[in-house]
Amino acid sequence: MNFGQIITAMVTPFDENNQINYPMVTELMNDLISNGSDAIIVAGTTGESPTLTYQEKIDLFKYAVKVAGGKYPVIAGTGSNNTAESIQLSKEAEAIGVDGLLLVSPYYNKPNQDGLYQHYAAIAEATNLPIMLYNIPGRTMVDLQVDTIISLSKIDNIVSLKDSSGNLDALSKIIEETADHFSVYSGDDSLTLPIKAIGGTGVVSVSSHIVGNELKEMLAKFELGDVKGAAVIHRKLLPIMRGLFMAPSPAPVKAALRMKGMDVGSVRLPLVNVNEVEEQLIRDLLK
Repeated sequence: MNFGQIITAMVTPFDENNQINYPMVTELMNDLISNGSDAIIVAGTTGESPTLTYQEKIDLFKYAVKVAGGKYPVIAGTGSNNTAESIQLSKEAEAIGVDGLLLVSPYYNKPNQDGLYQHYAAIAEATNLPIMLYNIPGRTMVDLQVDTIISLSKIDNIVSLKDSSGNLDALSKIIEETADHFSVYSGDDSLTLPIKAIGGTGVVSVSSHIVGNELKEMLAKFELGDVKGAAVIHRKLLPIMRGLFMAPSPAPVKAALRMKGMDVGSVRLPLVNVNEVEEQLIRDLLK
């Protein structure tokens, strides 16, 4: 399964009552695809999956599949720290017609490597969909280690990794020791180019909500051998990439989208909107 180079981990738009704003989901998905995204993740952690109800996720998957109309991949965030619930949600997502699954490592319960392997393997066994593993130790408090990832990559439908560990040495070994069809994506916008340079595929991005075309141009230049040109774009985008994480995500990117004229609404508690100082910093960056 080819998910493309730039996959946007889409925010979930809310209305003034903090319910899902479906007309804005349509507008945002169309905007992302028009501006550099190859595929879209719905109800991932950037989509505030911990505060979406089970039914909201199901409804969002159905709606996103309808909007995409088979023209580009829709990847459903079905991972959680409850293996049985992730299996159930993954099965329902498959029946709805999504194109792939993003599974975040279980957070809070801190399983060991054997537990992580068995968690991912059990979900993979329950579905035929292609699966992207998501390693983000800074948020989950567990690190999906190199040998575990390599072992999981041998399961037929585990085809990809989104990595937010920042460990380029580990990623080099993973890229070297997994099959050619296994794709590795940066989970940190600021490491897109470095990870591409060691053999990665692309990025699962938050900043692509704002600078998707620029990210696409950067990767295109790199692939054409214009490494200096790609590096110039990387350095130019870096302050924006960093700025979109100045407060707990996705509050900053939702603020940036509102400034861009797309009213994606607020974030749900326990997250809060950016404060006035942060809002001004984001405004200055977008200029």
